Amino acid sequence: MTIKQVLFRAVNDVALVDVAFDEGDLGPLGMAIKTRFSVISAGTEVANLVGLEPSLAFPWPPGYGSIGEVIAVREGVTGVKPGDRVFTYGRHQSYDQARLMAVPVPEGLPGEQAVLARMAAVAMTAVRASQAELGDWAAVFGLGTVGNFAAQLLRLSGCEVIGVDLSPLRLERAQACGVQHTINVAEQKVRETVTDLTGGRMCEVVVEASGSPQAAPEALAIAGKLGEVILVGSPRAEYQTNLTPVLQQVHLWQNGCVTLKGAHEWRYPTRRDPGQWIKHSIERNVEIILGLMADGRLRTQELLTHLVSPADCAEAYAGLRDKKDEYLGVVFDWGRA
Repeated sequence: MTIKQVLFRAVNDVALVDVAFDEGDLGPLGMAIKTRFSVISAGTEVANLVGLEPSLAFPWPPGYGSIGEVIAVREGVTGVKPGDRVFTYGRHQSYDQARLMAVPVPEGLPGEQAVLARMAAVAMTAVRASQAELGDWAAVFGLGTVGNFAAQLLRLSGCEVIGVDLSPLRLERAQACGVQHTINVAEQKVRETVTDLTGGRMCEVVVEASGSPQAAPEALAIAGKLGEVILVGSPRAEYQTNLTPVLQQVHLWQNGCVTLKGAHEWRYPTRRDPGQWIKHSIERNVEIILGLMADGRLRTQELLTHLVSPADCAEAYAGLRDKKDEYLGVVFDWGRA
């Protein structure tokens, strides 16, 4: 059969194309899915489209996360049946096989919001990797979808949270999602503001979610004694600086003795291993996130700024790249393809 697929044909060249799809190929998890919604990653996908990932070979079919209806399952597959609605790490295409996992979506949770669980799963890695505790001060640099979800999850963990960004849209959406304090870096000095908010205590946890290398030293500067800076945003652009002050903040007691941690999503196994007890997995994170969304504790509606037809993919990616004060969460509605 012929299906629709979003394709990166070259740097900054994206289009919706027709491709062949073998509906009899049920993939590694033994199921085929009709895609309903898929979410764009403003970090990874846009970086790939603009050529910041040198190992990427064009043409390339992007994708990050999707919600779809199971249309066929292989004999012997249990827990999922045709007609079920599932979340998976799918491509931007109208039909797909389940990739890596297939997590049931709670009834009543709108698919265009549930698909944002893909971004929240990235954010949850920062919380898992940290030692955040009830009553801690936590700050998040970069309030895109990943940063916003990280701030919300830290707040749900009992932290007093500070969101840091320069986009009025992102700051306003973070406030609407319950982030207690926000700092506009275009108007306020971050370290001085954090000092005032915390009474000089500074932050036990700082999450760097922007992916900007310049933000890491700024994040270190607001961490308190024995605090930690969690890198969840993936740095890609070149950045030249004097590294010594950074190392001094990590090493010297008088400078904080701050711990610098990487929180790449893939540090955890994708799925549970039934033969071995591993507490955390991406699959379990997604299940928890979807539950939090379904009962309203994790806000999603405020993050969805654009629900678009896949035919408008070029405009959607350009908006995420060039109009950060207008575009935040962008989801393809495959019912419009």
